[in-house]
Amino acid sequence: MLVQATAKGVRISPRKVSVVAALVRGRNVEDALTILANTPRNSAIAVRKTIESAKANADYNHNVKPDSLKIVEISVTTAGQRLKRARPAARGRALPYQLKSSHIRVVLDGEVRAPKKPVKVADKTKKEKS
Repeated sequence: MLVQATAKGVRISPRKVSVVAALVRGRNVEDALTILANTPRNSAIAVRKTIESAKANADYNHNVKPDSLKIVEISVTTAGQRLKRARPAARGRALPYQLKSSHIRVVLDGEVRAPKKPVKVADKTKKEKS
């Protein structure tokens, strides 16, 4: 079953985040988290949090086994907000630049657990009496 999580408005340039996302694309979730824990870039923290969020969504919302999760898709888009700023330059000028932000989308796939068997009312009363 496909499960996703999205981090929007991450204040890191998409170009920097996509380098880290390429490291874990197509890997097992546990391997990806290990790789990101040892990656010395600030964007690794944002990618790790998004993968952990998708893992939690799979476990709690969709009843998927956490051991079987694999990263099917991880994409970084430039649709985030851009903040316009100016940098002082020579002769009293100001040169414009933009602070870019990005959206990170992670899609996981895994094996669904067997549903729990509901306890029958008759069985409940027998257990309570004994």
